[in-house]
Parts: sequence; structure tokens; C-alpha cells
Amino acid sequence: MSKANYALRLQPSLKSAAERLAAAEGTSLNQFINVAVAEKLSALETEAFFRARAARGDREAFLRFLDEAGNEPPHAGDVLEPKKP
Repeated sequence: MSKANYALRLQPSLKSAAERLAAAEGTSLNQFINVAVAEKLSALETEAFFRARAARGDREAFLRFLDEAGNEPPHAGDVLEPKKP
């Protein structure tokens, strides 16, 4: 896997907080920043995916589907059990 170097300029307070959290997680600042960027990219790409998916949706077709679903009770095993405290 190739790696790219990038000189990152962080506010001193932001860098200190990132170093503190990286140390608490037992990782390097570099790894912490890599994971943070990956998480942000994942969140943005997931949002874009669902926005595109929703734009292709057909509300009327969905409502017709629900109308045709019937009123049958759930089959055995299809009922969610309440969470235990």
C-alpha cells in the first residue's frame, strides 16, 4: 500500500486534544487522524448514497405496496422480543 505525506496544520488546542485521545486509545496521532478522516469520508459517502437512493424512490409505489401487504399477524418467530434491562 502506498502512502502519501501531507503537512497538516492544526490549531494547537486541537492537536493537543487529538494527541490526548490518541494516547488514550493506545495509538499514534498519525493513526488517529487517519481513522478520523476515514470515518468522516464514510459518513459523507453514506449520506450521499442514501440521498441518491431516496431521490430514485417512488412514494406512490411504496404506498401501493403497503396497501397490498394485508393485515395478517406476524408469523411465529417474526415478533421482536422486548429488550431486557
